[in-house]
Amino acid sequence: MDAIAATNWQDRAARLQFRTQAFIDGAYVPAASGKSFDNISPRDGKVLTQVAECDAEDVNRAVSAARRTFESGVWRDQHPRARKAVLLKLARLMEEHADELALLETLDMGKPIRDSRSIDIPLSIRCVQYYAEAIDKLYDQVGPSGPDAMSLILREPLGVIGVVVPWNFPLMMAVWKVAPALATGNSVVLKPAEQSPLTAIRLGELAVEAGVPPGVLNVVPGFGETAGQAIGRHMDVDMLAFTGSTEVGKYFMRYSGESNLKRVSLECGGKTPHIIMPDAADLDKAAANAAGGIFFNQGEVCNAGSRLLVHESIKDEFLEKVIHHSRRWTPGDPLDPTTNMGAMVDARQHERVLSYIGKGKAEGASLRLGGSAARADTGGYYIEPTLFDGVDSSMTIAREEIFGPVLSTLTFKTTEEAFKIANDTIYGLASAIWTRDISTAMKAARTIKAGSVWINCFDAGDITTPFGGFKQSGFGRDKSLHALEKYTDLKSVWIDLS
Repeated sequence: MDAIAATNWQDRAARLQFRTQAFIDGAYVPAASGKSFDNISPRDGKVLTQVAECDAEDVNRAVSAARRTFESGVWRDQHPRARKAVLLKLARLMEEHADELALLETLDMGKPIRDSRSIDIPLSIRCVQYYAEAIDKLYDQVGPSGPDAMSLILREPLGVIGVVVPWNFPLMMAVWKVAPALATGNSVVLKPAEQSPLTAIRLGELAVEAGVPPGVLNVVPGFGETAGQAIGRHMDVDMLAFTGSTEVGKYFMRYSGESNLKRVSLECGGKTPHIIMPDAADLDKAAANAAGGIFFNQGEVCNAGSRLLVHESIKDEFLEKVIHHSRRWTPGDPLDPTTNMGAMVDARQHERVLSYIGKGKAEGASLRLGGSAARADTGGYYIEPTLFDGVDSSMTIAREEIFGPVLSTLTFKTTEEAFKIANDTIYGLASAIWTRDISTAMKAARTIKAGSVWINCFDAGDITTPFGGFKQSGFGRDKSLHALEKYTDLKSVWIDLS
């Protein structure tokens, strides 16, 4: 029996202590207004704790601390080896507290403890390690000038970075942005989603323990329309990094234009096409990936494979295989280590997903699996794995991001039609195709307008490959060395040697 399965997570959850205040200038502080909001666990619909409800005044305090520390050079001007050592220590501390962080994730947003402990937290640690190791391996450039001059191209940190992250992968989405921002010498103000603030709040304390100077990383829990908007409009925030819905991403673009023209990086919605060609080598493996690609993390994944495009000649056979694999995804207690599918993050998202299922039925799609709420007796927010057949691109469930365990099946006759359907969306975050034909695979890679194209796999990659979208899925990239670019600016230096 592995360590995750052997742990009594319910007992550990009952003894867990919560950090619930804002983390500003190296200390936990209440919201300036004294307000707090209920932090409700989707596992059972009960209040976990009350969290500080930050607003514009708290954001001002956090930005002031971040600006002061940035201008002082206390972090920015540290030797790269020193910043590397600090971030590596932060990664070690996260590893030491991995069980605690995993419990916070599971209680906060309803994902299975097995996923929190074996996927989310390890990948978050690896992200911090990766950017720590990158710090002392980045070089500036010498330009190709003649003998009478020398030109230097220097990368410098932007200053104060505002980070606003979603609730589906609370810690991982945070470190995807915080780690490269800190690695390049910036100071950060982080606003976690109000549904899942607990790991971000804890991260601030661990960062200071690791040696990040007080004020360099600040955490302001609160609501998007108050704390989030205040960061987006703040005149002393140099850059805003956001992951979330396309609708909110557009707000941040507007806030930038109405304030100081701060840079904005957006990773927004998706409606990933998952294409199954008739020559796919292993239909059973493809079907398992099709089910996992939409039901993992309860479908609350920006690049979830929510549109299944299957060639008409194999559709019936393939769909039966998908239904078979889908039955393995069963909503259960997130603290049970055998559970592979947890709860929707809150009551609002629960109702939203159920309303989309209703629209699918009303618009004529054929419900083949699921379609109902589950585990209602727990008080939590659970939905059955749901699969529709007979969907076309005009239907709401094929066009809008549902962010839940709802799979829409569409059919095609030709490769060209498959690519046309794949691109018939405002989004362009990710895509996948299963085929043995290298020409078809490479044509998909060239033709489909998406930031990621997976061939004979789904949601593959690691921290070394960039992640981000085309079209209304946003711009800018997380992960990889490319992410460092958006937190820095280029400065040209020309030296006259004549």
